[in-house]
Amino acid sequence: MTTPRPVLPAPVPDSRRRNRRRAMRVLLVDTEDRLLLFRDSDPGIVPVPTFWITAGGGVDPGETDLEAAVREVAEETGLAITRSDLVGPLAERVVVHGYSDVVTTQDEAFWFVRCAPFEISTEGHTEDEIATMTSHHWWTRAELEASDEDIWPRDLLAVWDQVDRDGTFGGAPLELGEVDESTVAPA
Repeated sequence: MTTPRPVLPAPVPDSRRRNRRRAMRVLLVDTEDRLLLFRDSDPGIVPVPTFWITAGGGVDPGETDLEAAVREVAEETGLAITRSDLVGPLAERVVVHGYSDVVTTQDEAFWFVRCAPFEISTEGHTEDEIATMTSHHWWTRAELEASDEDIWPRDLLAVWDQVDRDGTFGGAPLELGEVDESTVAPA
């Protein structure tokens, strides 16, 4: 289990704590073809910037990638899935997230799960998620295409396109390379 972030801005951006981790991101798509995203934020900045993200998070020590993806979905949504429900990995990347209090570099893999529509439970959210995640929404593809909001990953639709309409994926993961998705750019 990770230590909660203080969610306070570093006095000087160059003095922010830095960490690196492996993370699993999961595209939860319901049978109505809507993708679940969470509105996240960086409360160390005023006005507080927001951005939309998929379910998912860091791989804990001793955990496999699939175990982490299953755990993260349960914690963030209340939905119980199994490793066999995960399709992928659809894509991989290295992303740097510079926030007001920390710079995190993540080696990420993206997975897909088809599910029936369900009510989201946030009871399993960590202290960080309680402090920063402000809402959730089931997005249609048309809403994503028309939105001018920050959505991470920025090429989310290309990742989603890796899966056929019936939920199958037979290719190699899309290599998204190294990207920066930050509210406060890394120094």
